[in-house]
Amino acid sequence: MFLENTVNHKEQFGWIEVICGSMFSGKTEELIRRLKRAKFAKQKVEIFKPAVDVRYAEEKVVSHDANEIRSTPVPAAANIPILADGCDVIGIDEAQFFDDEIVRVCNDLANKGVRVIVAGLDMDFKGNPFGPMPNLMATAEYVTKVHAVCTRTGNLAQYSYRKAKNDDLVLLGENEEYEPLSRAAYFKAMMRDKVRNIRVNEVEIVTPKSKSANA
Repeated sequence: MFLENTVNHKEQFGWIEVICGSMFSGKTEELIRRLKRAKFAKQKVEIFKPAVDVRYAEEKVVSHDANEIRSTPVPAAANIPILADGCDVIGIDEAQFFDDEIVRVCNDLANKGVRVIVAGLDMDFKGNPFGPMPNLMATAEYVTKVHAVCTRTGNLAQYSYRKAKNDDLVLLGENEEYEPLSRAAYFKAMMRDKVRNIRVNEVEIVTPKSKSANA
């Protein structure tokens, strides 16, 4: 990643980098790449992820391509500053699952001279801004939006379509539960689901009446 040279080299400062996009877009892969480069440069690096994310390993950040790096699971954003003391670079994966405190934590670390690299979904499965991600993107110096490939059209995908019939906002999963879709494909899929739900509801309402009539 290219970062502009600073004018005042005596100023001690950090910054925030946000890597965002849909499912299967390579967010975690890019996060790991940047963190490994920092480690190679002998910088002190710590990586954190929400304790709820145990899809691949409890104490590792793992991409869909099985690229991995050791991480520390934390239950809340407030735990990060305590564990990040003395670090040059902090990595945070799946930031959308953290509470809103993550925004203050990242800015406080950057103000103390730490390079903070955050990765997360920018939108939930309904296509709405996800958790603290909008505020993180607004306060970050650098925002990188990565894209997946739409499984239905082959175009760039920025939506995470949920195939599983579950309305919970947080549902950890892989390609059995989600697929990346382009804007057009996502719109068609959501409209189809809406029509299907209407038909199902109509059947549930009509069926009991028809039974009572036969009786």
